[in-house]
Amino acid sequence: MPTDYLEKILSAQVYDVAVETPLDLAPGLSARSGNTVLIKREDMQSVFSFKLRGAYNKIARLSPERLKSGVICASAGNHAQGVALAAAKIGCRAVIVMPTTSPAIKIDAVRSRGGEVVLAGDSFDDAYAHALELEKAEKLSFVHPFDDPDVIAGQGTIGMEILRQHPKPIHAVFCCVGGGGLISGVAAYVKRLRPETKIIGVETTDSDAMTQSLAAGRRVRLKQVGLFADGAAVKYVGEETFRLCRQYVDEMVLVDTDATCAAIKDVFEDTRAVLEPAGALAIAGAKEYARRHRLRDKTLVAVASGANINFDRLRFVAERAEVGERREAILAVTLPEQPGSYKKFLSLIGGRNITEFNYRYNDPREAQVFVGVQVASRAESLKLVELLLRHGYPTLDLSDDEMAKSHIRHLVGGHARQVDHELVYRFEFPERPGALMHFLNQMSAGWNISLFHYRNHSADYGRVLVGMQVPPGEMGQFRAFLKDLGYVHCNETNNAAYKLFLG
Repeated sequence: MPTDYLEKILSAQVYDVAVETPLDLAPGLSARSGNTVLIKREDMQSVFSFKLRGAYNKIARLSPERLKSGVICASAGNHAQGVALAAAKIGCRAVIVMPTTSPAIKIDAVRSRGGEVVLAGDSFDDAYAHALELEKAEKLSFVHPFDDPDVIAGQGTIGMEILRQHPKPIHAVFCCVGGGGLISGVAAYVKRLRPETKIIGVETTDSDAMTQSLAAGRRVRLKQVGLFADGAAVKYVGEETFRLCRQYVDEMVLVDTDATCAAIKDVFEDTRAVLEPAGALAIAGAKEYARRHRLRDKTLVAVASGANINFDRLRFVAERAEVGERREAILAVTLPEQPGSYKKFLSLIGGRNITEFNYRYNDPREAQVFVGVQVASRAESLKLVELLLRHGYPTLDLSDDEMAKSHIRHLVGGHARQVDHELVYRFEFPERPGALMHFLNQMSAGWNISLFHYRNHSADYGRVLVGMQVPPGEMGQFRAFLKDLGYVHCNETNNAAYKLFLG
């Protein structure tokens, strides 16, 4: 017999540890989008995330015998804190298996709440596999982060609160999607009472397991996931959550890192709250959905699902937020190397604020300039490019070029004209001790490193741009090296920004 989620949500035990969070108007976001944007403030829970709802509802329903043995979970952080808090409240042992890439702030928070932390693997799936081994070995009760009816029902109380707090019509409710527990619970409640309200799921472009699964009509396992929005970095969605999403979710929206950073800034400006990347996905998705569908005068609700972010990571967020909001244009401009050319160039920029300007002498005839310019919108950025081209300045718009934004802006100027057979790759790998050394050890001793750029953003993953001289006859070995390395990578050898500034 199918689970009656309406009944389970109405009877869910969450308020021993959770509070009914506010549904706040976001005035700035509302004004810019032309809609009423309401933010469900789950970042205001005691663990700064919605996850304690489902965790407590699950643990509170275990029998005394099972509680005596203790509970175990696998989590990237927020579910871990919820389980630790719930177990402490009920008085049972909690073992928490977390990926080694989990932010220190989340690991410390779990330990401070009495959880026994075990670090294993680079992703949730790795931690999950290890947790299942410990579950059997120590006879613990597993508290799944999303694929469990009691956990889903606990998260569903958010939907119950939204409808109670806003009895007027709601066009759409937006939820971030990792494994699918949050959106499944919210959708199961909202669709039963207000079927006309759309339920929209939001994922990152590099962690889109639910989007791919719904499109395929079956659960799709991703080979790898992006690590920026670690709270939603799940390779394989739940069986029950997939079933519920197929039944209730109207649409999925994908957003990139820049859009997520822009959403973090938007929420900060409206509320002074600082969300974690996964916590801001719903807001980023609401903005993208409203733009795509040209919505006006609609009520949109976005669940701010978490605020467990490393303070140092804000450097990266601040750097990328303006680009994500299309308020900064990143351009490569070719200027004639002659007196007066810079003055003329700046006159074309006009009163716009220049956010970055990089140049290095290289050629007696022309200069390559990497410049950041503050703009009001993407349309203004395109007009600026057209203006420069019209006045005889070859211009390349790099605003959507990941390598340019992450690396080239810090490396402008080094043409190595004597380097033969250079391949340039961008790598991402878990930011943990030994990861960089593992990369170097895997490389062939015969491949000269001709370019190496690494910048630590205090994030969960490191980013490296590497140039390697690989003779054509060794390409088979090189492809084997990439496969064995197991890190996210992208071939940037033909990237226009690389050729212009470094090639």
